[in-house]
Amino acid sequence: MEATTELAYALDTFYFLVMGAFVMWMAAGFSMLEAGLVRAKNTAEILTKNITLYAVACIMYMVCGYSIMYGGGDFVMFLDGIVADGVAGAEEAATYAPSADFFFQVVFVATAMSIVSGAVAERMKLWAFLAFAVVMTGFIYPMEGSWTWGGMPVFGMYTLGDLGFSDFAGSGIVHMAGAAAALAGVIVLGPRAGKYGKDGRVNAIPGCNLPLATLGTFILWLGWFGFNGGSVLATASIESANLVAVVFMNTNMAAAGGCVAALIVARLWFGKADLTMALNGALAGLVAITAEPSTPTALQATIFGGIGGVLVVFSIVFMDKLKIDDPVGAISVHGVVGLLGLLLVPLSNPLTDDGGSSFSGQLIGALTIFVWVFVASLITWTIIKAIMGVRVSEEEEMEGVDIGECGLEAYPEFTKSN
Repeated sequence: MEATTELAYALDTFYFLVMGAFVMWMAAGFSMLEAGLVRAKNTAEILTKNITLYAVACIMYMVCGYSIMYGGGDFVMFLDGIVADGVAGAEEAATYAPSADFFFQVVFVATAMSIVSGAVAERMKLWAFLAFAVVMTGFIYPMEGSWTWGGMPVFGMYTLGDLGFSDFAGSGIVHMAGAAAALAGVIVLGPRAGKYGKDGRVNAIPGCNLPLATLGTFILWLGWFGFNGGSVLATASIESANLVAVVFMNTNMAAAGGCVAALIVARLWFGKADLTMALNGALAGLVAITAEPSTPTALQATIFGGIGGVLVVFSIVFMDKLKIDDPVGAISVHGVVGLLGLLLVPLSNPLTDDGGSSFSGQLIGALTIFVWVFVASLITWTIIKAIMGVRVSEEEEMEGVDIGECGLEAYPEFTKSN
């Protein structure tokens, strides 16, 4: 390599790794957000789920997920192929280390699985959840990833890219996929005890620690710069550096727009400034811009995020009316707004001869992702339910799954009040 090429390779590899570390830190954000939005008696179990699902995702993606998503043999053979002769991923091999690509991809897999964790909180068996994590991260997610970022034909018939589908950093591929898996799990699992009254009334079950939930949201906001910024895949040229700057700017503005919009809607609808809606609004803005953060203007990004913030408030309320019990609003934030994000892409990145997206292509892509992940997840959840059960006993749910599943409490000094 020439000196300039070597320097670009080193810079791009370093950037890729740092952005991957940012995304890995989102695991802490999900942990804190979920721990704050569940009741105190369920905190230790949800923290156990979050750290373990990350480890499971790393192992399963190494064993089979990466090769399913991008082709090739096992992980070591795949890397050897790139380094030796460029059989797979030759273009990437010229710009950054292949192992950096694996690391960056694996933290995205863990993010998709983290979305499931919050939606099924407070009543699911720990080991049933982890069994599903094995299938989700090792097969379900990699399969839909192979049809999208992997560029492989869907069931051997067509490629989504040729149809005008584009998802820059994963509004659909990661977020809507995680929400689809979560929705299937919630349907199989059922709502928490006491969540819905016989008269159709929705009973609020507040979280135990809103400061922790707020901290988690800020961590996710920070991690999202790696999520979207890293998806530029380079930073060693003027063009790529400028693109990274635009992506960072738009990611931040969309989150701001979503937070403000959700808080205003909550104030107008409920008469109060609802913190949880503001938190979910910020996350909704981030999800909405993830499908295409590189082409909108800052104003467009703010508006797109604001639309996501408005939509998520209505979606959370609507999910409760359908008796879909999602303690953290994950299905609304990542699923409903994930779809919105895909549909917004053609507004700033329309289909041309050089690429871009079309509304029909986005719809086909979204439908492909949702149907595959939802159906495959529903089958997996049903099998797990038949083999080992998915829900804790009524006694364990009332006592808290911390004791029943983990044998310890997150806040042992506190007197139980619920």
